[in-house]
Amino acid sequence: MIPAAKPVIGDEERAAVDRVLRSGMIAQGPEVAAFEREFADELVGGRTCVAVSSGTAGLHLGLLAAGIGPGDEVIVPSFTFAATANSVALTGATPIFADIDPVSYCLDPASVEAAITERTAAVMPVHLYGHPADMTALVAITDKHGIQLFEDAAQAHGASWDGRPVGSFGTFGMFSLYPTKNMTSGEGGMVSCANPDIVRKVQLLRNQGMEKRYENEVVGFNQRMTDVHAAIGRVQLTKLPAWTAQRQANATFLSENLVGVGVPTVAANATHVWHQYTIRVPEDRDGFAAALAMRGVGSGVYYPIPNHELPSFGLTLDLPCTREACAQVLSLPVHPALSQEDLETIVDAVNALAKAGA
Repeated sequence: MIPAAKPVIGDEERAAVDRVLRSGMIAQGPEVAAFEREFADELVGGRTCVAVSSGTAGLHLGLLAAGIGPGDEVIVPSFTFAATANSVALTGATPIFADIDPVSYCLDPASVEAAITERTAAVMPVHLYGHPADMTALVAITDKHGIQLFEDAAQAHGASWDGRPVGSFGTFGMFSLYPTKNMTSGEGGMVSCANPDIVRKVQLLRNQGMEKRYENEVVGFNQRMTDVHAAIGRVQLTKLPAWTAQRQANATFLSENLVGVGVPTVAANATHVWHQYTIRVPEDRDGFAAALAMRGVGSGVYYPIPNHELPSFGLTLDLPCTREACAQVLSLPVHPALSQEDLETIVDAVNALAKAGA
């Protein structure tokens, strides 16, 4: 089976972990500090970054640091992983679900504009599948209404809009470092911060509310990254450019050779990093996925249920592009571990099934 996603862990990562274990300094320490600096320089134009224990923790702490809380509304997409809306709800604020652009799968600026009320405090787009949201339009909207802009860049390490890296537009941006992301630290997240105030608040909140030991300034959490995880992340960061180029090459091959299915497109001013390569299967998507598996090709449905319809939110909303995407999307393998033979197998399987109407 060709897996839909595959973490790539090599001897360099193992050696880095062993180096940290031998040092005896395993909790947040010099490896985390170095990882934060290197991530900032490589991916977000030098913006100060704060490492945390997970991507969800990064969203949660970023929102709290930005002052989001009870009485606020934050506009988010419903077509994404639940962590986006969950993080808003965990602050006591209310996630307001907007529709997506059916081409990029990211927040539709017109739907965002229509969702703004007197309680709207911020908009938080997701750069879904590695394609950046329309930051030109979203920045214009948030500036017009005097509200904040946050970025969920969990899937978009190295993506850019008009040549500017994602994670450098909003009050904060969050990158996930979960094993199946474009790079990993084993588990973790990175928060890119617009100003020193946000930096310090996230740093306090991740560490029980204290900068100096036993001098707790605010009520905080234990959401630090360990040096073990940071050591893995530092190695992965050095490999990310080559992996991204391979993902882009794999996506190009798929797009040039697939027939009979809706292939993804890239906005002219976007750099797509292809966390997922997502096609459209208008009829019997789940049957198509099962038939692919029978031919040795793994796939994934990201995401089958709109967030607003999950039991945790239980809302009835009219988001037609979101509903259609949930019924049709299917993500094919695009990760850098694929061989040319794998790519040809994927193309042959998809094309045969599309031709047969499976």
